[in-house]
Amino acid sequence: MGFDVSIVGFGDNVVDRYEHLGVMYPGGNAANVAVYARWLGAARAAYMGIFGTDEAAEHVIESLEDEGVELVRCRQEIGENGASSVTVEAGERVFLGSNQGGVRGRSRYVLDRFALAYIRGFDVLHTGSYCFTERELPCVRAAGVPVSFDFSEDSVDSYVEEVAPFVDYAFYSAEDEADDATVAERLRWLHGLGPAIAVATRGRRGSVAFDGERFFEQPIKPAATVRDTMGAGDSFIAAFLLGYRSRIGAGAAHDDALASALDGAASFAAEVCGIEGAWGHPKRFAPDDGKR
Repeated sequence: MGFDVSIVGFGDNVVDRYEHLGVMYPGGNAANVAVYARWLGAARAAYMGIFGTDEAAEHVIESLEDEGVELVRCRQEIGENGASSVTVEAGERVFLGSNQGGVRGRSRYVLDRFALAYIRGFDVLHTGSYCFTERELPCVRAAGVPVSFDFSEDSVDSYVEEVAPFVDYAFYSAEDEADDATVAERLRWLHGLGPAIAVATRGRRGSVAFDGERFFEQPIKPAATVRDTMGAGDSFIAAFLLGYRSRIGAGAAHDDALASALDGAASFAAEVCGIEGAWGHPKRFAPDDGKR
């Protein structure tokens, strides 16, 4: 499998510390999307962001390098890397806390002319609500690079209203119990703020996308084995972006491209649920060192 589409993830990288196992895995929304794009055969997959200088940072860097993700526009700052504490219950991830991004949460990645020139070499930039990149989005928009953005479950309306006008592909996770009418209303509102396509993932009820004219529903695909749902949403995003952009680039009709992209995204997300951590690369840590 391969796609003539390039993606750069901009923003967060973390280690997910599984406290019940004493094992940490590399992760982070932006870093995950870059890795999954690489797995799916993207023409180019890169990550831009800030690493700390501790053991966790080194593990994330080495893991991304092992996966073949471009890191040439990253930087390191003295201090602890972003880290979250999690556990898994019946295959579902449960977050216990975080260090608010570590050094990344106390700094800012400013897109200067050289960084923007680098970004222009990609077909789409992906970032999200835990990436601390909101202030840079107007620069990305001015550079003419489409933006994909993952809004979190706790994104308040005022935050969405501020960010969405600079987003082309908007994603958010809707709770399983959210009724169809509520999800449809939310998607209409989100699309109206600027994104060309708004997508909601609804857990066991699948996903739904809205392009301003019609809704596209996609049921989930059964996973052969569910070991860990960490990364399921990010893998869905990566597969959707590659699938949609490649089909549009090949001349497919918009409706067909969108429906096919949703189907492919559901299939890939199901596969990722069979992986421990977001994309593997476990490393043991002393439990006392992993508390946040």
